[in-house]
Amino acid sequence: SRYIAYAKNQENGNNAIAIYDVKEEKLRQVTSGFYSDLNPAFDPDGKYLYILTNRNFDPVYSDFDNSWIYPNATMVAAIPLSKDTASPLAPKNDEVTLKGEEKKEEDKKDSKDKKSDKKKGDDKDKEEPKEPKPVTISFDGFEERMIMLPVDAGNIGSLSAVSGKIIYHRFPHAGGSDKNQPLVYFDLEKREEKTMINNAKSYSVSADGKKIMVSASGSYTIVDVEPDQSLGKSMPVKQMEMTLVPREEWKQIFNDAWRFERDFFYDPNMHGVDWNLMRERYSKLIDDAVTRSDVSYVIGELIGEINASHTYRSGGDIPSSLKRSVGYLGIDWGLQNGAYYVKRIVKGAPWDADEHSSLHVSGLKIKEGNYILAVNNVPIDITKDPWAAFEGLSDKSIELTVNSSPSLTGAWKILVEPMQDETRLRNLEWIESKRKRVDEASGGKIGYVYVPSTGVGDGQYELVRMFYPQHNKAGLIIDERFNNGGQIPDRFVELLNRKPLAYFAVRDGQTWQWPPIANFGPKAMLINEWSGSGGDAFPDYFKKSGLGPLVGMRTWGGLIGISGAPTLIDGGNITVPTFRMFNVDGTWFREGHGVDPDIEVIDDPAQLAKGIDTQLEKAIEEVMKSLNNKPVGLPKPPAPEKR
Repeated sequence: SRYIAYAKNQENGNNAIAIYDVKEEKLRQVTSGFYSDLNPAFDPDGKYLYILTNRNFDPVYSDFDNSWIYPNATMVAAIPLSKDTASPLAPKNDEVTLKGEEKKEEDKKDSKDKKSDKKKGDDKDKEEPKEPKPVTISFDGFEERMIMLPVDAGNIGSLSAVSGKIIYHRFPHAGGSDKNQPLVYFDLEKREEKTMINNAKSYSVSADGKKIMVSASGSYTIVDVEPDQSLGKSMPVKQMEMTLVPREEWKQIFNDAWRFERDFFYDPNMHGVDWNLMRERYSKLIDDAVTRSDVSYVIGELIGEINASHTYRSGGDIPSSLKRSVGYLGIDWGLQNGAYYVKRIVKGAPWDADEHSSLHVSGLKIKEGNYILAVNNVPIDITKDPWAAFEGLSDKSIELTVNSSPSLTGAWKILVEPMQDETRLRNLEWIESKRKRVDEASGGKIGYVYVPSTGVGDGQYELVRMFYPQHNKAGLIIDERFNNGGQIPDRFVELLNRKPLAYFAVRDGQTWQWPPIANFGPKAMLINEWSGSGGDAFPDYFKKSGLGPLVGMRTWGGLIGISGAPTLIDGGNITVPTFRMFNVDGTWFREGHGVDPDIEVIDDPAQLAKGIDTQLEKAIEEVMKSLNNKPVGLPKPPAPEKR
C-alpha cells in the first residue's frame, strides 16, 4: 500500500508509467514515454510491475491506395521492481535428481518436518501474525529491466494480476472479423497464455485473487482463475432491490451535472458566468420537478447558461412505452380507384449494393403502377396511411396481394421483406441525383462527393468510397451540406489536399501520377446552416488549405467540443465541452457564427420544388470556370534519353 502506479500523460501524446511513494510523498516517472505505456498492475508477490505497452509496429496496407496504419499494437510487459529480482523469463535450471538421492532428501525433509511440527505444537499459543514483507523498488534503470512477455500483440486492455498470473482482456483485432472478447491470463511458471472465458464483456478480480466475477451476455458469473471456465449459474442480480426517493436522487443528479461542468469545462471562468449563482437559481426548480423529464429540462436550461455548443443532456430513468416497428417497401405510394398503388420505386444509387427497395428485387413480379391490395391476406384500409398495414412487420417475410387493377380478380401474391427504415435509401437517391447532375452539366469532367458527417460511420465511409472512383476527374465538388459533425476532419482535408510529387513513365498504358490516388484539379465545397461541429471544421480547413471556394450559406458555428464525461447515477448523461478551437493566428474560431461562404447562395425553395439546386449549379459554374482557365491532366513524359 506504499506505492501507487498509474499512466501519466506526456506532451508527445503518449502515456508513461509513474509511481507515487505515499511514505516519502514523492512522484517518480519510471518509463520514458518514448512509447505509450499504460494500465500498470503490481504483482501481488511484490516482484514485478506489469504493464500494457504499444510497441508492436506491424503495418496494415490499404486496398485502395498506398497508405497504411499500425493497429493492434499492444504488448504485455513485466518489469522487475528490484534490480536483484530475476527476469520472469530467466533461463530455468533443467538438472534432475536421481531417484536414490531424491529418497534420501525426502527422508531428511520428513525428519525435519516432524521436529518442526513438534516445536510448533509447543509454541502454538505464542504464534503471532507475520508482518507483510516490504517491497523494494530500484528506480534506477527501471525501464531498462522491462521484459516483453511471449504473447501475441493485439488489441489488449484491462490488465490485472494475481499470484503467478497476469490477467487481461483481448478485444477483437482492428479490421478483424472475430467479435469475441476472450478473457485470458499469462502463466509465469508455465510461460504460456491460457483462455479462461471465450467471450466476456468485463471482469473484476476478488481481493484474495482466487476468484473472478465476469460480466457476459447481461449476467454476472463467478469463475476460478483457471483455463476453460464455463459461465455456469449466474448471480441472481435481478432479485436485487433498492428503495429510491426520486426527489433526493434528482437533487444529486442536478448537483453532479453542475459539478461536471464546473470541474471539466474548458474555461475555468465558465465564460464569465457566475456558476455558483446558477446552481442556486436552478436548484430551486428541482424542488418543483414532478418527473425525471422535468429534471432533464432544468439541467438543459442550466448548462445552456454557459453559451457553448455541444451542451446536451439525455437518458436517465425515464419511463418509455412499448413501440412497434413499421415495415417500409421503399416506394412512393399513390391512391387511385379506391386502392393504393406503387407510384414509384425508389432506386437509390446503382453503385451502392447495401440499400434496395423491397420491391426492387430481381425476379419479383411487381412494377410501378401495380396495386397492392392486401398484406398477409388482410385488405389494406385506404382510410389510413398505407404504413398502418405494416405495423410490426419490418424485417419479416410478408405476403403481398398484387394486381394490375384495383380488384382481387386475377390478383397474385408475392413474398417480400420490408425495410426497417427507408431514410438511407432515399438519401442515396438524393446523392445520386446530385452526382448525375454534376456529371451531365460538366460533360463528365467534374466528380461529386457527398460527406454527411465527419464521424467514424457514414462520414468517413462516404468520403472515401465516393472519392476513390472519382479521383481522376478533372475537378471535384465536395458537398458537406447538412454535415452533422463527428471527429476533427484533418484526415478529410489531407485526402483532398494531396499534391503532385512525381510522374512515372511506363511503356504500356497511361502515365502514373504520384501519389496515385489524388485529385490535383480545382475544387469547390458546398456548405449550409445545417453543417456544424466537424461540419464547421471541414470547410474551415478546406478554406485554409486553399482548395477552392465555399459556396452556399454560413455554417452552424459550434467548435467547443466534447471528449466524454462521467455518467449520472441513473444512467443519464450530460456533455461537458472540454476543448475549443482557435486559429493559427491566435484568434478564436467564431463560436455561434460559423464559417462564411466565399460565394453566398441562398436556398431558393421555388427552384428546389422544380428540381433545381441553385447552390449546386453555382459550384458547377465555379469549377468549370477554373478548368477553362487552367486545364489539368497528366503531363507528357520528356523525350527519351540515350543512356
